[in-house]
Amino acid sequence: MATTGVPTGDAGLDDVAQLHALGYAQELRRRMGGFSNFAVSFTIISVLSGCLTLYYYGMNYGGPVDLVWGWIIVGGMTLIVGLGMAEIASAYPTAGGLYYWAAKLAPDNPGVWSWFTGWFNLLGQVAITAGIDYGFATFFTLFLNLTLNFPDTIGWILVVYAGALIAHGTLNTVGVRLVSFLSDVSAWWHMLGVLIIAVVLFAIPSHHASLSTIFTKFQNVSSYTTLHAAFYVFILGLLMAQYTFTGYDASAHMSEETHGANLSAPRGLVASIGISLVAGWILIIAITSVIPTPGTAAYATIASNGAAPVLIWENALSRVGAELLLLIAVCAQFYCGMASVTANSRMLYAFSRDGAVPGHRHWHRINARTRTPTNSIWFCVVFAFILAVPSLWSSVAYAAVTSIATIGLYIAYVLPTFLRRRQGTAWQGGPWSLGRWSPVVGWLGVVWVAFISVLFMLPAVGLSSLNHDTFNYAPIAVGVVLVFAGGYWLLSARKWFHGPKVQGSEEELKQIEQQLRGGPSVPSAG
Repeated sequence: MATTGVPTGDAGLDDVAQLHALGYAQELRRRMGGFSNFAVSFTIISVLSGCLTLYYYGMNYGGPVDLVWGWIIVGGMTLIVGLGMAEIASAYPTAGGLYYWAAKLAPDNPGVWSWFTGWFNLLGQVAITAGIDYGFATFFTLFLNLTLNFPDTIGWILVVYAGALIAHGTLNTVGVRLVSFLSDVSAWWHMLGVLIIAVVLFAIPSHHASLSTIFTKFQNVSSYTTLHAAFYVFILGLLMAQYTFTGYDASAHMSEETHGANLSAPRGLVASIGISLVAGWILIIAITSVIPTPGTAAYATIASNGAAPVLIWENALSRVGAELLLLIAVCAQFYCGMASVTANSRMLYAFSRDGAVPGHRHWHRINARTRTPTNSIWFCVVFAFILAVPSLWSSVAYAAVTSIATIGLYIAYVLPTFLRRRQGTAWQGGPWSLGRWSPVVGWLGVVWVAFISVLFMLPAVGLSSLNHDTFNYAPIAVGVVLVFAGGYWLLSARKWFHGPKVQGSEEELKQIEQQLRGGPSVPSAG
């Protein structure tokens, strides 16, 4: 049996038959419905995580006008990128998602396209897990400090961060049924949480900012102080929104655990972006409506704090009110980190299944009892922790990690779309299609990602303020991946990695599935 470049996302085939046609056995347990698939991506986007943990960044770089309108600009462009990905997800419903798509869509040298797409996706997945859980640790440590007088130094935040990663690794090890249930709960928690926070902030505080302040006030408290730097400051501030709109590739990575994946995955991907766009805008307007007057010392003080939304809530409500809203947020952020580890581990599992990661047999091992890639889960936990260690000495480490996540993921997101556009009308897609809008949507997505990939590697402070503490090390992390993946490719991988591998004949695939149903933890074929 061999796979071809022809999509197999046929609505008439059942899920296992589609997976066999793509060359893989049904190793993971398929228990998710369409809502659960959406819920995982929606949970990872998590407006109660990204919007809150980088709200201070938007306050510094552009202020209200950047927070409010930057969200709409980025959200609209992200929806375009997601639409381009969704029609490919419909054709190739696999856990590997992006790197698999790249291999099947590349007319020449599928191995190299697949290789670099996979490594950028892996970098972005690990970095997004680090960004989410470190953000949770920052806010949860603050919650403990407010309620229990728990120390909130960087060292203790790192301890809480490690605890969060361990908890998420453990939850994912237990099995997909628990993760699916908690993701469903998380989706509702996020929607109700945003509604509660918005209602409280609109209804209770005695003072609200004017509409002109919320929608038109530009504020710059960064080190870029000259007038001609205003546009640069504004576009730097887009990081808050663009970082939040990451992780929705989870719908593709969970395809092999989702029923009706050739429709459920693209629908989940697009819906997660669209609903997050609306929910996030409501949340941002609600918080911005009670910020201190831009230009005052109070505004600058809050903007210098990574937990700016909590200080805003405390100023507008009370300490107890801020604690209650913070509790809603940290629960959502915890769910978000759990879902990120899920998607991260599935991507590593699939990439290892095709032999692309050193020690691939170890990372591809499936636990027969839980039907989860346990070793991949803990690989992601460990490397996410390592990525956040520079926070001990760098004040911009968190912003750099979010830049790394955003750049790595979006490069991986757009490469398959670029390849799909090169095929034009010759490509036969799955049952979910953009039709005549596909070329416009695809090329707009490619251009946008090229723009932000450069933007978020630029320095976030003026050259006169640049030092080891303020240096944006995102270019270094991206460069390391390029050097490692490129060097590994030239020295070794180009000789043996040709893209996704077929695990075996139809009978061999069924044998792998039978072993997992009745045997001990086993490494898969290939």
